[in-house]
Amino acid sequence: MAIQIVPLIKSPLISTCPNPKPTSLLSLSLSLSPSSLHLPLPKPKPSLSLTLSFSSSSLYNRIKLKPIRALESDLPFSQTEEPQKIEARKSFEEWNSLTAKFAGASNLPFLILQLPQILLNYQNLAAGNKSALLAVPWLSMLTGLLGNISLLSYFAKKRESEAVVVQTLGVISIYIVIVQLTLAEAMPLPYFLVTSVVVGLGLVLNFMNYFGWLNAGIWRFWEDFITVGGLSVLPQVMWSTFVPFIPNSTLPGSIAFATALVAVIMARLGKLPEKGIKFMGSISGWTATLLFMWMPVSQMWTSYLNPDNIKGLSAISMLLAMIGNGLMIPRALLIRDLMWFTGSTWASVLYGWGNLISMYCFKSISSEFFFAATLGLYAWIGLALWRDTKAYGYSSPFRSLKELFFGP
Repeated sequence: MAIQIVPLIKSPLISTCPNPKPTSLLSLSLSLSPSSLHLPLPKPKPSLSLTLSFSSSSLYNRIKLKPIRALESDLPFSQTEEPQKIEARKSFEEWNSLTAKFAGASNLPFLILQLPQILLNYQNLAAGNKSALLAVPWLSMLTGLLGNISLLSYFAKKRESEAVVVQTLGVISIYIVIVQLTLAEAMPLPYFLVTSVVVGLGLVLNFMNYFGWLNAGIWRFWEDFITVGGLSVLPQVMWSTFVPFIPNSTLPGSIAFATALVAVIMARLGKLPEKGIKFMGSISGWTATLLFMWMPVSQMWTSYLNPDNIKGLSAISMLLAMIGNGLMIPRALLIRDLMWFTGSTWASVLYGWGNLISMYCFKSISSEFFFAATLGLYAWIGLALWRDTKAYGYSSPFRSLKELFFGP
């Protein structure tokens, strides 16, 4: 699945150079005969305050530089004045650039993420082996698809191009898998038809809004729709995952739908307190994250119940999911985006690596493949923590994690 949680944009990184104190009035004394003439020079204007804005993704940080005297302004900046701050700033800028490239590079694994699974499904369909497609639970695909659409709306609104591309690839690739599941009669046709309408509307409306072609009222209605839809689907999917061990019921989804609808209406009418309105504004993103987080749980539960069907899973797809989301982790940590970090880490560890554990336990992949993937994943996470600590000039990665979860 193209699972990717990408970041909340806060404010640009700002470096402020404070004003130097104005120089006192100077007097020039010229010795002339028979008397001395004192010519007062005009008072120099104070140096202007210079604010440099560095384009950086959602980071609150201020670096204070010492003022440079006017007489020394033509000299190179003294590296001995603030060596630690200069080094920290340089390290931060390097890691900031690298993490942005990593996030962009994640497009490649996400682009081909579903391709192995699609090809495997095609082979099974061509051979008439429809039961093999039951290894891919349609509820798991549906949660991933809804998560992609919700995050596509979030990032299209913020004009985050790289994230928009990733989420669009996710929507298209998962939809292809859902079409195959419907052909194999693994997904009920009515659910497929409703899903197709939502996917079509979602892609059109999001790209119209991205390019500024959509009416603001229509966009607000779409945001309310995905908020209510996400909140309704999440508890229903969680409940349905464990059927028949629990009674088959639509009650969780119905209760969640009614609650979400009332909350959205009250928010639009201004009947909620300020904190409630802010909560409703961010809930769609967190709902999408939770849908993604439930996706591997549903997949692993299906594999546990039907271990014979685990051969219908593609190990390459699981590895690509682990790599693609893993590439997002350093960026999410650097900009202190908890939602993005949570979704990317969960998807990389539990969806990608977690399903590889299941496949290894049922001898569907070799031990060399599994242990190489394990070593690569946790070495990468360790590198991300170490470089983030160095970029901020901290002595421990626990401070980075503390800021991520609780703020500076």
